[in-house]
Amino acid sequence: MMELTGLVQKAVNDSSWWERRGIDGAILAAAFLSLPAGFLLLSCSHTLLFSLGILVMGTAHAVITIKGTHLASHGSLSESQAWGRFWAVFFIELCGSFSARAGVHAHIKVHHAHTNIFGLGDSSTWKLPFLPRYVYMFVAPLAVPVITPVVALGLLKDLSMGIALRTLCMITLGLYSQYWLLLHLSGFQSPVSALLCMLLCRAAFSLPYIHVNIFQHIGLPMFSASRRPSRLHQMTHGVLNLSRNPLLDWTFGHSLINCHVEHHLFPFLSDHMCLKVKPIISRYLREKRLPYQEDGYLSRMCLFLREYQELMVLAPPITELVGMQ
Repeated sequence: MMELTGLVQKAVNDSSWWERRGIDGAILAAAFLSLPAGFLLLSCSHTLLFSLGILVMGTAHAVITIKGTHLASHGSLSESQAWGRFWAVFFIELCGSFSARAGVHAHIKVHHAHTNIFGLGDSSTWKLPFLPRYVYMFVAPLAVPVITPVVALGLLKDLSMGIALRTLCMITLGLYSQYWLLLHLSGFQSPVSALLCMLLCRAAFSLPYIHVNIFQHIGLPMFSASRRPSRLHQMTHGVLNLSRNPLLDWTFGHSLINCHVEHHLFPFLSDHMCLKVKPIISRYLREKRLPYQEDGYLSRMCLFLREYQELMVLAPPITELVGMQ
């Protein structure tokens, strides 16, 4: 691991700020800048323009709440710890409607520290074994925009009074801001229609989000906490990269799609830096005859539909919240 770390650190040191932070920051900025156009398109009575508004708003929301929250949880948006804490609250609580404290703990302290370890980071948060496979894969994920703030509210009892109050205020402000803008900028005539539009925009990428959440770890080797392998072996055996997908690569970020192995080995790297060091890491692992696991989105989909009973129903239940909402 030290030898590989040296190779990756050299690539990072030789990279410009634009490569380390700027490219991903620009993608997030573009998502925010597209929001006014999305709200205006949603005010159009023409079906095609309104549908385009849903697409623009849904894509921007996915970039901000998936790519943004993920990078913020790892402190990858800034070299300053103070700014890192600010961005975590901004993206996870205000934009993502979840608790920054609980989300960072679950993702960093549990999922990354104990990837594929039974009883710890052993599975996905999204396991509903009582659901039929097609309902689970293609219908239930649409409820994620509703489930996320509800779960966040349930976690407030585990936080200090000050942090719980801040989290509640940020989540409320984020949800109400979009609702208010739909009423006053997009011109929705009723609260119900505005709420339905919010749900539709926020659920636009829920299906691939849940699919990615389960495809990259479930079904791969699991390990015992008492007989844990080295970090290099743990991550190379328990993590999988999905094939390049232009839409998801840019919307969710490379570290969640085609560079997930790189991300688990070096979680402090930004999405673009994960992509840059990908050839270094893949070549090193193959030279050392370690697994470098890759599979296509459709291939994993077929696997989970075919072996849903074994992978999602009979598998051990999760013991703690381990994934980012």
